[in-house]
Formats: sequence, C-alpha cells, structure tokens
Amino acid sequence: MLFFQEGELVIRTIDEQDLPELWELIYKEEHPEWKKWDAPYFKHESMSYEEFLAIKDQYVRLDSRFALQVGEQIIGTCGYYWEHEPSRWLEMGIVIYRPEFWSGGYGTKAIRFLIDYLFNTLPIARVGFTTWSGNHRMMKVGEKLGMTLEARLRKCRYYNGVYYDSIRYGLLREEWEQGVVEIDSLKRR
Repeated sequence: MLFFQEGELVIRTIDEQDLPELWELIYKEEHPEWKKWDAPYFKHESMSYEEFLAIKDQYVRLDSRFALQVGEQIIGTCGYYWEHEPSRWLEMGIVIYRPEFWSGGYGTKAIRFLIDYLFNTLPIARVGFTTWSGNHRMMKVGEKLGMTLEARLRKCRYYNGVYYDSIRYGLLREEWEQGVVEIDSLKRR
C-alpha cells in the first residue's frame, strides 16, 4: 500500500516480496556501512535469511514501519515505536541503508511524512527522535523540520574511543500545525 510519494521517493508498507532485499540491506553483512551512523555503539548482529524470516512479523504489513523506495530499490526504512503507549509517548526513526542516497533529502522527506502521518492518525501531542552527536545528518533533519533540541545527554555514547552526546529532538502538534500553515501561506505568495 502506497502512503506517500514526493518526487522519486515512495513510502509504503513492507510486503513479503521485500524480505530478501531487506535482509541483504540490514542483516547479511556483519559490519554494514549504514551502521556507522545508526547507533553504532549498539552491537549489530548479522543473521541468516532463515533467521530473518523467523522475525519477519517485525517488518511485514505493519502500520508502524515503512519501506523507503526509489525506483525499483528499497533505500531504507522508517517508522515509529511506543516509548510508553499509556502516556502516548512515541519515538520515530529512519535508516537509509544505501550510502549513495545519503545527503539527498530523502531523510527529511521521510521524517516530514512520518510527522504528518502520526499527527493525522494518532491522538498524540508530540513526536520525536533520538540520535547521537556523531550523526550530523540526522541532527540537520530535525533542525530543517523545525524540531526543538529537547535534550543533550553529554558524553553518554562511547564509540571508537570517543565520547558522544545522545541527542533528542521533539515537535509538538501545535508547532507542526503552525509551521504547516506558515509554509502553505508562503507558497501562495
């Protein structure tokens, strides 16, 4: 099911036929290039395709996880998870697995889609994501979309002999709605 298309980027649900490509992108290699930017301080474990199929329900046809596609290939995934569902606190995230698509604006488009999707489908007051100070591209996405730097936990992520900060961005529903109104009024001028 197609949820969103902007230019060549398509954001859609993940289907069974996507599993071989997702496995190759995420779990085939022990040290994939994308993992250097996506929380590299957490251990990544490769797995066989058969092991991946055993956890396919974490990917296929969910309302909370989407494929990012350009042309005929999946370039990444995005989605959200409940930090604490009873209090309506959720976090969102994105990974672009193919380096040739980094810094191309796809992350900004995907997070913009997620923000809009979440505010239009869930009774939440805030959306946010957590990254680390080594991932400057993700920090820039938050800034471009008008998100607030809500927390900086200093030197709590240790990677390759260096301490990094944990960074949390957030956006309130009323801030998003005001920003959308301002963007729409600028387009009409």
